[in-house]
Amino acid sequence: MNSYQTGSIPDDPAKLPDFLRQEFLAIKQASGRAKPFLRMTPTSVAPAKYQDGDVYEAISPWNPGSGNGLYIRRAGAWVLLG
Repeated sequence: MNSYQTGSIPDDPAKLPDFLRQEFLAIKQASGRAKPFLRMTPTSVAPAKYQDGDVYEAISPWNPGSGNGLYIRRAGAWVLLG
């Protein structure tokens, strides 16, 4: 989620239903603003430079070994992650 801040819990139990309604709405709105923390851009050509630990999403015509998919470079080879 992005930028959700918990409200102050009311001392009066009668105010709890309104507080919860507002909190759930704030959570829903914040989750709609969530941004992905990792985005893979598919590539159809092998990278010119790479090193162990690099991750790429391969699409045709590039085939690092097992067709389209997510690959990591390990020990000098492309390993399919899925």
